[in-house]
Amino acid sequence: MKNLYVSALILISIAFSSCGKGDGRGELVGVTNKTVKQELPYGMVYIPAGTFVMGQVDQDITISQFPQNKQVTISAFYMDETEISNSEYKQFVNWVRDSIAFYQVGKPAKYLLKTKGKASTYINWKAVNSKKGLWGDKTLKDKLEKSMYYDGNEKFFNKKELKVEQLKYDYAWVDYKKAAAYRGARDPNLNKNGISVSREEFIVKEETFIYPDTLVWISDFTYAQNDPMAKGYFSHPSFANYPVVGVNWEQANAFNIWRSRLNESYKDSKKMTNKRLDYELPTEAQFEYAARGGRVQTSYPWGGPYIRNAKGCLLANFKPGRGNYIDDGGAFTVYVKSYFPNDYGLYNMAGNVAEWTSSIYSDAATAYVSTINPSFNKAVKKGDPDYNKKRVVKGGSWKDIGYFLQNSAKSYEYPDSARSSVGFRCVTPFVGRDIKDKPGRMKP
Repeated sequence: MKNLYVSALILISIAFSSCGKGDGRGELVGVTNKTVKQELPYGMVYIPAGTFVMGQVDQDITISQFPQNKQVTISAFYMDETEISNSEYKQFVNWVRDSIAFYQVGKPAKYLLKTKGKASTYINWKAVNSKKGLWGDKTLKDKLEKSMYYDGNEKFFNKKELKVEQLKYDYAWVDYKKAAAYRGARDPNLNKNGISVSREEFIVKEETFIYPDTLVWISDFTYAQNDPMAKGYFSHPSFANYPVVGVNWEQANAFNIWRSRLNESYKDSKKMTNKRLDYELPTEAQFEYAARGGRVQTSYPWGGPYIRNAKGCLLANFKPGRGNYIDDGGAFTVYVKSYFPNDYGLYNMAGNVAEWTSSIYSDAATAYVSTINPSFNKAVKKGDPDYNKKRVVKGGSWKDIGYFLQNSAKSYEYPDSARSSVGFRCVTPFVGRDIKDKPGRMKP
């Protein structure tokens, strides 16, 4: 009877080991995964890997006291074909607004997703955003008006206006550079000081006010009448497809984290395996490489050494002459798909709005950054010196002279600064080609 029992166990184990495609017959075959299909993210273009000379080139203005140039290699990535528009950023604002409103009115069960007939802890965004959803729910009208709109002395002309000061986004990110610096500290035996560091030390939790500073149209100018822009640039539908401005570096990063989680949540809900890596601000090197469009030693994204074409038309939105803003077709910012794209299909990599990058501004960085995917970046902390806070902005804007439109030109802003001339776009890594064969060793 004992022998019969052992034989049965052997037969069962053989049956399980031979089921499916995992029968390796005792050989090293690797873990079998689902085929991952690399897809082009919506609204982005593919930037192929390559090498270029980063920094000032022979055709640039001489004696500009720019740092030395350097040949670097950039891995493939995806980049937004345009600057992030008011409409796209408003999706982020509305998501934060609706999330806060949902909790302010007591988390109604009818706006929660249901799993097997029971309400879960996840918000049903389709129900929230429907015509008779959260903001059209008459039973919640009084609660919403009391909690989400200006009231009392802050109310103006009896208008229902959203209290934007409460729109804050809580998020977290991992400081990989700090984790790398302390990679041996989690084992007390490897740490010189004998102190073990937990993973919690590398998780940074932040809260950021996310509504754009619409008053930049007033504060950025002296003796100028830009009140209409302050009142309507972000809110009026006519400006929906214009680049968002008044967003500081911290808000741009918060947007990227939200966009990453939005994509991940959708893929999880559909049980999709082709998840994308996180969205981020481009590094200074990525932005310059993408702006050049694959061309070698050119001054501008369109390739030529001039800012006008053969017909005399200006090729970007900037400040021609000494203040003839309208000569290029726009007094302020223009539609995000204005002018011709560069050879990679990217619009307004020069002009319209200057754009945030993830890189710290330093003239000396060229000497010590890597020659592959160079980046000079670190977490900003309270009390850090100013030179560690300045972030590179690239591309030049509608209020800059032509010099700043050059591929190699750069300026800087502090991460808590918002400007009427600074916006941003996002990048995400290209993680590889489609997998046609099983993972593992190559067959002979």
